[in-house]
Amino acid sequence: MLNDEICKLRDKLNNSILTGQDYSVTYKLSVELDELIAEFYKQQLKKSAKEPVKTS
Repeated sequence: MLNDEICKLRDKLNNSILTGQDYSVTYKLSVELDELIAEFYKQQLKKSAKEPVKTS
């Protein structure tokens, strides 16, 4: 779900760059994307912390 949001926002950001939209729009999209990516990694860390440690 979060991954889908990241992909959609990344596409919007890329489009804003390619079409030469105002810098403030591109910057806003970039900041939003950074926040989503940070949240994604935060969730991944929580998941990995819950997994039992595997021993050889």
